[in-house]
Amino acid sequence: MSQSDNIYDKIQELLGDIQGNLTVLEQQIDADVQMEYYNYARKLEIDFDPDEVLKNRETIFRHDLTLDDKKHLLVQLANIDSIEAYRTLEKYTNGSPEQLKDWATLALQECRLLLESKLLDKSQVLISTGLGGKGLKLRYFTVLLTADGRSYSSFQQKIVTEEVRFSIKKARGELEYIRFDKELCTILSIIPLQVPVQGMFDEMVMECNQFGDFLNPDYIITNVRIFANQQIRKMIRKACTKKKTREE
Repeated sequence: MSQSDNIYDKIQELLGDIQGNLTVLEQQIDADVQMEYYNYARKLEIDFDPDEVLKNRETIFRHDLTLDDKKHLLVQLANIDSIEAYRTLEKYTNGSPEQLKDWATLALQECRLLLESKLLDKSQVLISTGLGGKGLKLRYFTVLLTADGRSYSSFQQKIVTEEVRFSIKKARGELEYIRFDKELCTILSIIPLQVPVQGMFDEMVMECNQFGDFLNPDYIITNVRIFANQQIRKMIRKACTKKKTREE
């Protein structure tokens, strides 16, 4: 993604004028779980009888129902644009078992958008990422690295913290946390869709480097998942090994 791009513009290019009809999935749901749900939904028989499903909707609360049968019923209810289906999913989501909590949340969200599209006579667009978001903002996990691989000094930590807070506030985003661990600085933030996130962090790194070029211009940014520090270091070692091999 170039600095002039942002997710909101990309969506507008694909779907036209959709301002006001966007919804961001707020919950943090693993991307693999989301893929599993949507792949399952695509394979679902589209000619099922909605009336029959609604008639037997309370079956979802039976303890003897298999996990796969519950998944099947959740997806069917999600594809019925009725208040009864939505209320059933809402009730189930509030008390769903841990292994189906994310699945139920996705079904409830899908049913809500389908119902809104029917009532408002306008298409509703759901943006779902592994880290979720808030309103029309997406959550991002970012890792800033020191240029020399050494630990951040107290002065450098202060510079980065102030610049991160300033940049995110300027973008009308929210900083959820900023943490330092030796050569790593991990940031969790919520940024508006309209903001070109890569450009924002490029500028942030550039501003910090006016105080000694201590930040690596390459950084990690994702809205898919949060990585543990051990995972991050493993990714960096792997990337460095590949780069060294190419140079040789």
